[in-house]
Amino acid sequence: MTGSAAARDRLDAALQGLRLDGAIFFRAEFTEGWAYRSPTTEQLVRILRPAAKRLIVFHIVAGGTCWVRLPDGERVWAREGDVVVVPYGEQHAMGGAEAAREVPILELLDPPPWRTLPVLRHGAGGARTDIVCGYLHCDHPLFNPALQALPRIFVVRPPEGPTAAWIRSSIDFALAAGSAAPGPERTATRLPELVLLETLRLHLATAPAIDTGWLAALADPVLAPVLARLHAAPEHRWTVRQLAETVAVSRSVLDERFRQVLGRAPMRYLTDWRMHLAENLLATTGHSVAAVAHRVGYDSEEAFSRAFKRVHAVAPGVWRSATTGGGRRDVKRYGTAP
Repeated sequence: MTGSAAARDRLDAALQGLRLDGAIFFRAEFTEGWAYRSPTTEQLVRILRPAAKRLIVFHIVAGGTCWVRLPDGERVWAREGDVVVVPYGEQHAMGGAEAAREVPILELLDPPPWRTLPVLRHGAGGARTDIVCGYLHCDHPLFNPALQALPRIFVVRPPEGPTAAWIRSSIDFALAAGSAAPGPERTATRLPELVLLETLRLHLATAPAIDTGWLAALADPVLAPVLARLHAAPEHRWTVRQLAETVAVSRSVLDERFRQVLGRAPMRYLTDWRMHLAENLLATTGHSVAAVAHRVGYDSEEAFSRAFKRVHAVAPGVWRSATTGGGRRDVKRYGTAP
């Protein structure tokens, strides 16, 4: 078995151990111009899962193009076949290419409980975008916002082939079967679980040290607080001493723990994490390479480009074009991030 195949098997095994449950909770037919604002985290929990502490929200773009944005964050773009994940269930806005007022989505939906899958139709009658929205619940530290192991919002673009086809056919099945209203039906809960697991697998495949013990490290009493600091402020000029002081251990103990569980030294992990975040920003936002460099902790575009090229063998701009099928041209066509 090759190293990459073994790493993939370990990741699959770790993800299969996650206990997820939830449902597809509505589908939408939006027409340009349109925009909406989701409920707050607390409202969403109260409506969909009162016993939960938080929810994972995802949106599958079944057709068209849209943007999604947190109130204090950048706008990410998604197109047909993409899956947008809001792992901590935060309030967010979504809209199309044309400017439109953000309407609270609770004003557009009938109040729950829903006996059948709600279908939301909203917009000014222009080009159409179809969205399928779902939620899941999980207590794993991966979804603990304090650790920030995942970007607060991210887009996964399944590569052309069986995975993309499977995600689309799964959602088509759920919609055709009319089984997606939140409830105990197994189809309504199992499909979102499988879709999110596959989406996470694609996203985490590039996460640093995912082939060793990254998911386990999120629950480690020494590593978890340190990872929380690194994830929360990747742009900071961290030292091993600062990180060791977080958990009151020596630098040597922290270094050894990183190597045992994550397979690399703390500063190497930080570099790899910065590259992981940079990939997400380059693929889904309109930020310039210089802006991405600054966001992930590099003083200059040149220094960032050298570090990126060591990992990917190509410059950030070349990687962006190859990954997005045209780089920022797609973003510019639909508008740029604020």
